[in-house]
Amino acid sequence: MSIAAKLREYRTFATRALREPATFGAVLPTSRYVAEAVAEVVPSTGTPTVLELGPGTGPLSDALRSRIPDGSRHLAVEIDRGMVDYLRRAKPWLEVVEGDAAHLRTLLDEAGVRSADAVISSLPWTLLPPGEQRALLDEIARVLDPNGVFTTVTYLTTLWRDRTREFVGALDEVFDEVLPRSAVWRNVPPARVYACRRPLTPAR
Repeated sequence: MSIAAKLREYRTFATRALREPATFGAVLPTSRYVAEAVAEVVPSTGTPTVLELGPGTGPLSDALRSRIPDGSRHLAVEIDRGMVDYLRRAKPWLEVVEGDAAHLRTLLDEAGVRSADAVISSLPWTLLPPGEQRALLDEIARVLDPNGVFTTVTYLTTLWRDRTREFVGALDEVFDEVLPRSAVWRNVPPARVYACRRPLTPAR
């Protein structure tokens, strides 16, 4: 990405975060170091369906695109209209779905997607009450292929908060395997990536 494009990305993110602070969990877009850590767990063979939740300006999208094979579907669900418009202009190769991830099954039905082989989340979990956290995780588990992987990011600076602890506890309730990967210290703020497999929530 060129310097000019990176500046446009940062400016767009900061503008939307200031206008809609309740829906943003960070002050800067996710770094390439986190993006690379997330992309490592995404299938690199076959033609997987990869789903992003809350892509923002798309820093994870770029890393995922470089890994997933040709012929795959790469969708991104984004609730913020300004971000949707930006993504459609800046990343025309990305299949952007405007909507609330709380209605994920409906959104994917409309997109003709039965299940996802990988779900990647940049959603601000610490801004959600525990009930909404669990409802959204259940929704993710219902659309995830039984052999798929759910990957999400939290920030080390929030580990002491009740909502972060509740979220990590909810991961253990919804998935049979929850693996916290190494901390990514070169992100601002420092981040932790979780890879979760074998959803326990029955499919609808």
